[in-house]
Amino acid sequence: MERKRIERISALTAISRERELTEAEKKEREELRAEYIQSIKSSLRAELKKVEIVD
Repeated sequence: MERKRIERISALTAISRERELTEAEKKEREELRAEYIQSIKSSLRAELKKVEIVD
């Protein structure tokens, strides 16, 4: 995920601490969070596929 998009999630979170987010901002934050979570899951799966258990 691009650094810019992660920074936007942080910015929206900071804004939410100061005031209520608009519906558009809430939707944007939810979409960005979902994208971030999917990115983390994909990365983790790729790493786990590389793991070889040696007994």
